[in-house]
Amino acid sequence: MTLNRRRLLGGGLTCAAAFATDATKAAGAVERPALPAADTFNCCAEVVGEASEDFGHIIHRRPRSVFRPSSAAEVGTAIRWAGDRGLKVAARGQGHSTYGRSMADGGVVIDMRGINTVRRVDADRIVVGAGATWREVLIAALTSGLTPPVLTNYLELSVGGTLAVGGIGGSTSRHGMQTDNVLEMDVVTGAGRELTCSPDLNPDLFDAVRGGLGQCAVITRATLRLVRAPERVRRFQLFYPDFKSLAADQRLVLEDGRFDQLQGAVLPDGTGGWRYQLDGAVYYDSDAAPDPNVLAGLSDQRGAAVISDLTYLDDAVAFAKLETLLRSNGQWSNPHPWWLTFLRGSNAERLAAGILQDLTNEDVGPFGRITYYPLLTGALRTPSVRMPDEDVAFPFNIIRFPPSNNMAKIDAMVARNRALYESVRSEGGVLYPVSAFPMTSGDWQDHFGPAWPRLRQAKERYDPRHTLTPGYQVF
Repeated sequence: MTLNRRRLLGGGLTCAAAFATDATKAAGAVERPALPAADTFNCCAEVVGEASEDFGHIIHRRPRSVFRPSSAAEVGTAIRWAGDRGLKVAARGQGHSTYGRSMADGGVVIDMRGINTVRRVDADRIVVGAGATWREVLIAALTSGLTPPVLTNYLELSVGGTLAVGGIGGSTSRHGMQTDNVLEMDVVTGAGRELTCSPDLNPDLFDAVRGGLGQCAVITRATLRLVRAPERVRRFQLFYPDFKSLAADQRLVLEDGRFDQLQGAVLPDGTGGWRYQLDGAVYYDSDAAPDPNVLAGLSDQRGAAVISDLTYLDDAVAFAKLETLLRSNGQWSNPHPWWLTFLRGSNAERLAAGILQDLTNEDVGPFGRITYYPLLTGALRTPSVRMPDEDVAFPFNIIRFPPSNNMAKIDAMVARNRALYESVRSEGGVLYPVSAFPMTSGDWQDHFGPAWPRLRQAKERYDPRHTLTPGYQVF
């Protein structure tokens, strides 16, 4: 969206004046100063309207203003300014939440996209602004032959956004979540203080911010671990006649460690049935081809296998093709009532099979999928990122791309999401907190489990006025 400076400046000054007037009336006090950079503070209907929506297109919460900082100092100014007036604040990266989590009804949304500079690439790390996307991080790292160890399937997510929830990818079994691969962060607390945190510096804040749903601080800069990037990726998409045979081979290849990335899905087949897919990838360099026996002993329908061989970058950005298609047919802008959980390895097949029996192609849409695959939990170390307490867990997700925006059907899907969560939770499953359904504070306390007391203490210490990230309704 392009706005000229006069419109931005006018909108910012008008907005700041309105806020100051409201605060003066409410408090009967001397008018407080407005924000120092008027052209970063906007009440324009178009800008506020954009911040009232997210990728989910289910929840609509209109802020009073959108603030566009270019530095951590400006983030601190905005948070203090809003906190003094009793206004809530939500940081927004790419707005890819599905249930209003990056919104602030009647408050201030901080648009972090301007804090996206790649500051430095070293031999084992990269320093980036939290508003940078993972695609920007990857391209910068690859100039030195390096890569983040874990990448999300969709790279147009912001660094700060994924670090606030976890950040899962096909290599999580080997390297953990993206939160397990952040070395240090600069943040601004709910009191407006700029702090640096790491395992050695303000470790309580470090653990509360990683996977803490934005409850204690806004991430402004992150130092991320890097590893050597492979030159190429050979990807094997294998298909099975039924869920049972897929699940058996998934466990086999996980135990053998055959793939550098392992995922899988149940896909609509276009005729009302399902296709069962194992998705494995092997990294290699041009002077050393992958093991030719990597598929030995598997029970897939080998004639249906799709095997691709791409550069590491081309493989990493492959999801962009689906995004382009969905944008072209309008489905990218439809509601997305997604549901994401982790199942215990000991009962995953039973639970997933029972849920799959009641799902139809219409429940996910022609381009949607039901994600199901095993991962090893040993590499996961972030206290606030919850996972079943077993050696193996299964991400089990309903990734819906409905072909229409029929809100009656969307509401029914959201209600179904809640019911499915109750069923899975009763069997030891754990939520991945980017799902589209409402949660109460009691639900969140149950979700965080043993990590809850530390998160609550950090909230009171670093965001005592409960200014930050109201969309989750954690506190």
